[in-house]
Amino acid sequence: MSEKYLKDLHNDYKEWKKNLEFYRDELKTYNHRLEEIITANTKVEVTSQVEHFQNQFIRQNEVIDELVHDINAEEHKIVENAQANNVATDHRKSEVNEKLVDQVQTFDKIFGELKDEFNRFATEVY
Repeated sequence: MSEKYLKDLHNDYKEWKKNLEFYRDELKTYNHRLEEIITANTKVEVTSQVEHFQNQFIRQNEVIDELVHDINAEEHKIVENAQANNVATDHRKSEVNEKLVDQVQTFDKIFGELKDEFNRFATEVY
């Protein structure tokens, strides 16, 4: 169990949510790119790969929603902690949700791998 200052936790959560929104925007761009690919190339191999990526992008958006929900829940805990005793909140620490940290790091890794895989595919067929 590790602890961080409330302010540092809040900054982590803010940065994570900003990154997740960036990933969500990237997914929109990738979906538009898939539309371009499928319009230009209707081979069965390509359409099956397009479907694979569409499914992956849908799932990644779902994971982003889940992570944002969990981060908001953790931020709510910070608010409750600060409201319970609003004296010296800058000097108080709270327990780090290690499971959430691991989930965010795992998502970053998986998203990066998916992005690389998609970019290789898009370069090959388009």
